[in-house]
Amino acid sequence: MTRPLLSVYGLKWNPFTADLPADALWRTAEIEHFCWRIEQQVRDGGFALITGESGTGKSVTLRLLTRHLQTMPDIVAGVLSRPQSNIPDFYREMGEVFGVPV
Repeated sequence: MTRPLLSVYGLKWNPFTADLPADALWRTAEIEHFCWRIEQQVRDGGFALITGESGTGKSVTLRLLTRHLQTMPDIVAGVLSRPQSNIPDFYREMGEVFGVPV
């Protein structure tokens, strides 16, 4: 979308780009509850897997969750880029993401 077209619709950012700021994302009650549930899981030392159909908002929800978790002390959120790798590679990548020598 061009800047004039954004102003016609009263938009500050292009809603279809991946670099949309997290402040511009809408936090529904379901997303708030999801973030709370993950926060409780992380505090107990657990982890979570997010799956779903394409286009259901997983990436946007994870961006909001990452922002939520960054406000918590002693919590580190990381992204695994090769989850399909074999076991040694998986643990090696985990070590790189979280700064733990393997």
